[in-house]
Amino acid sequence: METATRQRVVVVGGGTSGWMTAAALAKLLPDRCDVHLIESEAIGIIGVGEATLPHIRAFNERLGIVEADFMATTRATFKLGIEFRDWGRIGDSYIHPFGTFGRGTGDVQFHHYYTRLLHAGIELPPIEAFSMACTLARTNRFAQPSTDARQIASTFGYAYQFDAVAFAPYLRRFAEALGARRSEGRIVDVGRDGGSGDVNAVVLEDGRRIEGDLFVDCSGFAALLIGKALGEPFQDWSRWLPADRAVALPCRTETAVTPFTSAVAMPSGWRWRIPLQHRTGNGYVFASGFVSEEAGADALTAVVEGTPLATPRVLKFTAGRRERAWAHNVVAIGLAGGFLEPLESTSLYLVQQAITALVELFPERRASSVDRDEFNRIVNMEYDRVRDFLILHYHATERDDSEFWNYVRTMPIPDSLAEKMELFRRRGRIVKYREGAFLDASWVSVYLGQRVMPAGYDPRAAGPSVDSLVAGMEQMQAEIRTAVGAMPDHRSYLAEYCPMPVAA
Repeated sequence: METATRQRVVVVGGGTSGWMTAAALAKLLPDRCDVHLIESEAIGIIGVGEATLPHIRAFNERLGIVEADFMATTRATFKLGIEFRDWGRIGDSYIHPFGTFGRGTGDVQFHHYYTRLLHAGIELPPIEAFSMACTLARTNRFAQPSTDARQIASTFGYAYQFDAVAFAPYLRRFAEALGARRSEGRIVDVGRDGGSGDVNAVVLEDGRRIEGDLFVDCSGFAALLIGKALGEPFQDWSRWLPADRAVALPCRTETAVTPFTSAVAMPSGWRWRIPLQHRTGNGYVFASGFVSEEAGADALTAVVEGTPLATPRVLKFTAGRRERAWAHNVVAIGLAGGFLEPLESTSLYLVQQAITALVELFPERRASSVDRDEFNRIVNMEYDRVRDFLILHYHATERDDSEFWNYVRTMPIPDSLAEKMELFRRRGRIVKYREGAFLDASWVSVYLGQRVMPAGYDPRAAGPSVDSLVAGMEQMQAEIRTAVGAMPDHRSYLAEYCPMPVAA
């Protein structure tokens, strides 16, 4: 094995993905690399990805970020899950919780017992009544999960809803305190080695030439290195995820500061509602083949719940990913490597997973093809699994009220998703993953929430008597109601735990 040497890491592009990368490398590999980030204030950042998954907590903790300080600085609120309205049918509503249904223990999953009772003709409330996270969200309450695994209050997790524009400067201060350097400037040329084809330098508009050993492309949709310089192919997934526009519009918070994100289906896509401490983020994700940008902006403006704080801003994108996120000595992280619409708040999760894989496979001297292949396998697997989960939301619908919903309801889907859906329809079985963004409860919430009902269930669920199952479920609901009732409302908890600066 080669002796490890310090690597000159050049991060191209700032924003959230760039500074997450710089902060992680400076914190976790201080003896292995020198980090130099290049960004241009003239270019700006996308800055609308305000909702996250619970995995961001582990990332922050690994870096040593203090939660209350981070939340106050980014005007954050807590997030217990995602509410989906009008997806299966107009008028439907369900929550994808960050936590389990039932207690989440035992060899047989809770939804199999639930399904058995439904097949026995027992009238039951929606499955979210047996979720601590869903019940907290519906009652607008929050407190930290219990650390006692015996308590029902230990069966949920949480993420954050925060100001993405404030997160990057927060991480910049953190990274620079650890020794990361920053240069201001626009990149106008990319130097490559004539033999290996590796990138060896980037040239700025003022003539400065910045050399490096490893380059991380966080240049967003521009993909300056992985796309323009290396020409790495892009897989277009728009046939399955046709939404290619998003119009964003923040407004004053004039309704409840809910501890969850809302995704409300619209005639040609869906809109988000993300309440922060100082404002509410709104956006309409839509397919331009079914509605114009002007009509999309008007539709969003008509339904925002408070006074608009800006004019609508339209973003253009194509769903998909690079064939390889790591090619030569360039690693693409964030939008440069791929994009999946924010339906399940996966943008920062995909950034985080790529950073984690890079740290674990960081080159000792020159990048190994074995390490590159493993990195690409991990990143591609994450994108592909998230892609299937997003497609499920669209395809598992009974809506036929617009051309858009007719298209996604009847479109051919990837074989990998078709197999998953067939397994659930037959036996309520969820494809098992050892790791990944979405585990069993996530899939169950969407299947049942959008009326995909299994014809059968795990045969082991037939063991207990119907009466004992009904009694157990009633007791569980009572436990959840008692635990939730003892918790403060969300706004009060925020005011005590992480109030934003008065200047905000």
